[in-house]
Amino acid sequence: MEVTYLGKSGMRVSRICLGTMNFGVFTDEKEAFQIMDEALEAGVTFFDTANVYGRGANSGRTEEIIGRWFAQGNGRRAKVILATKVYGDMNDPMDGPNRAAGLSAYKIRRHLEGSLHRLRTDHIELYQMHHIDRNVSWDELWGAFENLVRQGKVDYIGSSNFAGWDLAVAEYEARARHFLGLVSEQHKYNLNSRLPELEVLPAADALGIGIVTWSPLDGGLLGRNALNPLNVSRSEENKERITRHRDKLLKFEKFAADIGVPQDIIALAWLLNNPVVTAPIIGPRTVEQLHESLKALDVKLGETECEALDEIFPGPGGAAPKAYAW
Repeated sequence: MEVTYLGKSGMRVSRICLGTMNFGVFTDEKEAFQIMDEALEAGVTFFDTANVYGRGANSGRTEEIIGRWFAQGNGRRAKVILATKVYGDMNDPMDGPNRAAGLSAYKIRRHLEGSLHRLRTDHIELYQMHHIDRNVSWDELWGAFENLVRQGKVDYIGSSNFAGWDLAVAEYEARARHFLGLVSEQHKYNLNSRLPELEVLPAADALGIGIVTWSPLDGGLLGRNALNPLNVSRSEENKERITRHRDKLLKFEKFAADIGVPQDIIALAWLLNNPVVTAPIIGPRTVEQLHESLKALDVKLGETECEALDEIFPGPGGAAPKAYAW
C-alpha cells in the first residue's frame, strides 16, 4: 500500500481511505468487522467516519460499530489513523437549543466527547468540520480546536465541504494565532464532478491542505453497473441522473471496455493519478466491493488515457481565473 503525507502535516496515511458510512445502515456489524479486518490487512490504515453516520435516530451507530471493532484488541486502534466529523444534529435532547447543525465551541466539545465514548478511544487523529458554519467566528473555532489539541484528544484538524475562500480564511486566521490550521479538506470530487478544479483544489494545494475525496463514483454513476437495465435498486433521482448523463456514460463504458478495466476502477485510479489528491474515500458495503476497489492501486493511467477521459468528462478548464479570463 502506498502512503503519503496528509497535507502539510507530518502524518502519513494510506492512499486509499476506508469510508464507513454504510456500516449499520446497509452493512451489518459482522460484515463491517470483516471489511475493516481485511482493509487493515491490505494496508488501508486511514479510516473515515462521522458522528452522524447511522442516520437520523440511529446517528452514532457507525462510530459504535467501529468502537466495538477496536475493542477486540490485537493492536487495531493503534494501527488506524482515525478521522471523524462534527457539525450535524445528533438527535440528542440534552443538546437543547444547540441541537441544530453547527460548530459552536459548546457543540464541538460535547460532540467530541460523544464520539470518543462511542469509538472507545481517548483520541482522534483527524477531527473534521463536516461543513462550514459561517455563524461562528474563527476565534471561537480555532480556540475550541486548540484546546482539544492541547488536551491530547485530537492531533489534527480538517474540514469538509469548504469553498476555496473558506480554506484561505481559515488558514489566515490560524496563522495569526500561530496554529497549524487545516491539514485536510474532504470534498466531493470525481470524473463527473470537476468544478473543484476551479478554486478548491488550487487553494488547497497552495495552502498545504490535503484533498480527501468523497463520492469518487458520483453516487454510483461511474460504476460498472450504472447502465445495467437489471439494476432495480436505483432511486428515481439516480434514474434521472443516468438519463441525463447517458451519452457520457456510454462513451465511458466503451473506454473501459477498450482498456479492459471496469469503470469504477478507472474512476478511482484517475483520482489517485492526481498529485493534489491525498486519498479517495471508498465506501464498500461488502468485502467483495472492498477487494474490487483496491484494484485501482494497480492501474496506472497514461497521458493518452487521461486525455481521453478529459474529452468524456471535461473539467472547468483549469484553475480560476485562467479557466475563464483572457
